[in-house]
Amino acid sequence: MSFLNPLLLVAALGVALPILAHLLNRNKVKRTDWAAMQFLDRSVRIRSRELRLKDFILLCLRCLAILILVAALAKPFVEDAGDLPQGIGESRSGVVIALDASYSMAHNEGNTTRFERAIDKIGVITENIHPGDPVSLVLLGSEPRIIANNVAFDPEAFEELLQSLEISPESLNLDNVPKTLNRLAQSMEAPQKQVFFLTDMQASDWDKQPAWLGAAFESLSESASTFIIPVLGGSDNLAIVGLELVSGVLREGTVARYRATVRNCGPNPAQNVMVKGLADDITVDNKTIPVIAPGSSESVSLFINFRNAGPVRISAELEQDAVLEDNTRRTVAIIRDRVSVLSVEGESGSFGNFIVAALRARGSDSGQENFSVQSVPWIDLPSQDLANFDVVILQNVPDITPEQALAFESYVRAGNGLIWFAGDNIDAAAWNKRSALDGISLLPAVIEQTVSTSDALGVGRPLDPTVPDHPVCRPLRSLPEDLLSETRLRKLLQVKPAATSSTILSLAGTAAPVLLEHSVGRGQVFMFTTSADSAWNNMAVTPVFPMVLQQMVTYLTAREFETPRQVGDSLSLSYVEQPDASEAVFDAPSGDTIAVPVLEHRNQYVALLDNARESGFYLARVSLQSPGVPVAVNVDTAESNVESQSADEVQQRFEATEIVVAQSDADLLDAVGQSQAGRSFWFPMLVTVLGLLVIESLIAGRKPNKSASKLKSTEPIAANMENT
Repeated sequence: MSFLNPLLLVAALGVALPILAHLLNRNKVKRTDWAAMQFLDRSVRIRSRELRLKDFILLCLRCLAILILVAALAKPFVEDAGDLPQGIGESRSGVVIALDASYSMAHNEGNTTRFERAIDKIGVITENIHPGDPVSLVLLGSEPRIIANNVAFDPEAFEELLQSLEISPESLNLDNVPKTLNRLAQSMEAPQKQVFFLTDMQASDWDKQPAWLGAAFESLSESASTFIIPVLGGSDNLAIVGLELVSGVLREGTVARYRATVRNCGPNPAQNVMVKGLADDITVDNKTIPVIAPGSSESVSLFINFRNAGPVRISAELEQDAVLEDNTRRTVAIIRDRVSVLSVEGESGSFGNFIVAALRARGSDSGQENFSVQSVPWIDLPSQDLANFDVVILQNVPDITPEQALAFESYVRAGNGLIWFAGDNIDAAAWNKRSALDGISLLPAVIEQTVSTSDALGVGRPLDPTVPDHPVCRPLRSLPEDLLSETRLRKLLQVKPAATSSTILSLAGTAAPVLLEHSVGRGQVFMFTTSADSAWNNMAVTPVFPMVLQQMVTYLTAREFETPRQVGDSLSLSYVEQPDASEAVFDAPSGDTIAVPVLEHRNQYVALLDNARESGFYLARVSLQSPGVPVAVNVDTAESNVESQSADEVQQRFEATEIVVAQSDADLLDAVGQSQAGRSFWFPMLVTVLGLLVIESLIAGRKPNKSASKLKSTEPIAANMENT
């Protein structure tokens, strides 16, 4: 037998009170023998013995009542009551039900999902929970969502609650599970605590389980009886794992090419996979993939025609399969009527023409429409209003003033793009000083010195795409390999990259950066360590230069909201100036409207939605009256591999622990039976206390027997005689 509140047993010391009262109330008399009253002695002794027996019985009853009352308040229970007869004691169990609600549980097999089968298994558990027993229910995803916390079990209300549960488009984060379940179990007051964890045992999650996580689950089983209930199923599934802009300009009246990548996450080949391209929910392209081998990916090109300026919701969709959440991939394109570029030349002459020619390389009129380019000498820069341009290109600019540096920082932070080219006129010390603002460098690297990369024959090293999948590098994939190798760089700036920067292009055979990138606020900065002309390289006169530059400008004109988010990420609206409204509004895909306060942060005003829990298109608005900007939110495709561990693997994983794996309904019923093994005795003990008090009252009020009545008149005399 154990006690839920063992500290209350200290109150058992109160049993000393009736004993002390009994001792204090004993008559202390001086006995004097009197021969004339000796005939009464026998009767007095009989009466005294009767009174002492009565007092002793009352004392025992009172002490026993106190002890049983204290024990009842301490809530005793028997952990293993299997051998006790039915009806003895009260079964009490605290039950924690944890349900995996990640979107892999939506896998449909035989017209039922894993999630639905898990709900059915929960029904088996709840049928054996007593009304009033404490119950907790938690849904598990990237973060735990506690639906019910230590509530008294009501069968009808709990059934309604189960039917209202829905799958989340999140991935399961196993790291949070043991701690969450342990906390919920420890908060319960019950003779026995049981934890039921229902999950599909997704192999991609459990195979990478670290050692400490296994120890955490084992520790959980020490504080509560823990049962793993696998909900296994098929593993066929297709998922769109990528949707990216490959080529084209985000401008009104143009056509852009997007690449949609489909992965076969199942064990069987997928044939005739149809992929639809949509713009603002209208199908604009269809492609079919003949076959996708198990575990492999295939890509198709989707062409999107941008007829009007403004934001466009772009999606790639598959036909329905076993899991719906990962059948759609989304992004947003901000289409402009024109892309405005300011080219600032640090050297007089015709070198700026390389920039203009590269951006207009597609041919006369159409090129002019794609990019509107204005070239100015660097001495005229103060007269330019940067807000009129989407991208600013600085080529071989010797220096800028502190005021210009602040203006560039604000310009980029607001969501615009800056491209910086080296050259002979660069004052390295001045740029290093000017670009360091408020602990954040405007440029992605610190300039150290100019170095030559030419060999003995004066031939420079070729260019090497360090990050081939970067949007800037994607067009280079279509170029012949020998063309890249013929692109030679003779001089570079030796730089020390900032911790926040990324190297996009480098010098072949070395780690020397040629193109670096980093973020400043909502905008991006690109830094070339070579020149934009033929002085330091031959890149400017090859097809590589216009392809890279055009792609870079297109990439930089992508605002913050063109970058897709993932479920669980935060969404934000930034303002350079304080907005009129104190709240921004985010419209969720479900139709819910979420108001978020606008707060000042580092000379900016930001509205932040901490957690995007839905997949789809959100609409971020400054106010309810504003049109807003769409934001794409996608699921984590790591969850798309829905293959479960086998039953044997699940059993082996926990066989060295106290955790019980309930593979079948029969196993589950046994587990439920174990959850009801403990019995509490506090209520019967309270009834016993009441009974003892009733008996004590009856004995205390019991009248003397007849023989004692006859002596009643003489007792005072006898007592007086004893005291004479």
